[in-house]
Amino acid sequence: MSEPVTYYNRYTGKIETEQIYGEKPLRWVYETGLGQLSLNLFVKRPFFSALYGHRMSKPASRSRVAPFIADYGLDPSEFADSPDSFQSFNEFFYRKLKPDARPVCDVPGSVAFPADGRHLAVPDLSTGDRFFVKGQQFDLVSLLGSQKLADRYRGGALVLSRLCPVDYHRYHYCTGGKASETRLLKGPLYSVNPIALRKSIDYLWRNKRTLTEIQSPDIGNILQMEIGATNVGSINQTAMPGNVEKGQEKGFFAFGGSAVITVFEAGSACLADDLVEHSARCLEIYAHMGDTMAMNSSGG
Repeated sequence: MSEPVTYYNRYTGKIETEQIYGEKPLRWVYETGLGQLSLNLFVKRPFFSALYGHRMSKPASRSRVAPFIADYGLDPSEFADSPDSFQSFNEFFYRKLKPDARPVCDVPGSVAFPADGRHLAVPDLSTGDRFFVKGQQFDLVSLLGSQKLADRYRGGALVLSRLCPVDYHRYHYCTGGKASETRLLKGPLYSVNPIALRKSIDYLWRNKRTLTEIQSPDIGNILQMEIGATNVGSINQTAMPGNVEKGQEKGFFAFGGSAVITVFEAGSACLADDLVEHSARCLEIYAHMGDTMAMNSSGG
């Protein structure tokens, strides 16, 4: 029997089972021999995701919105616009929320989760050898595309924030400071669901991704990365480089699952207790954008 995907919900205090959108085809692609063949021939390639994204942008796709809201228990009262105002499923997918739907932690020295999702941490990248399954080593050089950057952040902490199709798909700055230009690192588009990552964690640094460095007066330098995934070829940056505020919108993903990675310099951050506790068991925690991810090492 296929292993379910479970996570700890910060708000209910319970271990819950993920309701995976498109679970059957996802498991077929990553858990069968024929599926692996299709993955390498078609699914990972950008044209596959582009075609699906085009389909989800057509007006006919808007008929999927109401059933999706009902099936996955979304709360329309959080939406900035009414569900019947969206002209396509993709437009609904990267919807905005009302400002008070995602309050941003305002404790001095705090760092916010950059996106809604299920979050997993490596508290020390110099020793981290557990990520979804034991024995998969995290390749920081390949992820960052730079030996120099990897040397600077080695020994620091990393948080993977994994977004499911049911999640709010706009991502935000985790801290205030001065943001660099965003750099694109090209690649294919594998899934970032644990079903895929249990097979190979290197999908994270093989996928198309973007990288921004934030110089924060509260916590030092932080890297924030957006990771594309199957059916998410479109990573849209809406913010300009320069001075930014914690919780400010940085951009959005078009249709599909995706991820944001946050990397801290060594000794700069104390990750949230529940994040550290459950990550030690390779168990993600569910939390909203804006909720507390870490504190600076001085505690304020």
